[in-house]
Amino acid sequence: MNILYLGSPNAKISEDILKRDSLTCYKEKVFEDSDVLQGKDFVISFGFRFVLQPSIIRRFPNKIINLHISHLPWNRGADPNLWSFLEMTPSGVSIHQMDDGIDTGPILCQREILHDVDKDTLQSSYHRLIREMEDLFVSQWENIRKGEVSPYKQTEVGSYHARADKNPFLPLLTEGWNTPIRNVMGVALK
Repeated sequence: MNILYLGSPNAKISEDILKRDSLTCYKEKVFEDSDVLQGKDFVISFGFRFVLQPSIIRRFPNKIINLHISHLPWNRGADPNLWSFLEMTPSGVSIHQMDDGIDTGPILCQREILHDVDKDTLQSSYHRLIREMEDLFVSQWENIRKGEVSPYKQTEVGSYHARADKNPFLPLLTEGWNTPIRNVMGVALK
């Protein structure tokens, strides 16, 4: 199978894909007529900063997935780790099929992740989510690629945030991304 990986390459995920498949990594914006789409059987997006055109998504029915470091339907869009603490919503990782919305497609698999509010920072919790995503992907990729995972719809409840939504909260990050998560917990609810 020829796989297109959209986003910054992840060594563990790439290594697992290459055990069985051909892999092309790509970080630039993709258009319907982009050469990088030619001959591809499956598309995986992880940390990709561009929204895909609906025509691209329709071109790969049930063969285009996104790896998102949130426990969907919570924290769709940008900065999901930060928002899980600001709004006290579940934290986790989700692999979902892509549809025309942003992080709204049917879920294939997910894990809720608990953090240590006395020890974790925004950065350490982010890195843990990345490791958890890698582990979830490696454990499920063979079943996903074979179409053996049954997708299920997300609930109507949830949240979405654009990149700019975090700007009013940036002054709270007194130590940058090393700010302890306890310092930002629930702040957006006040």
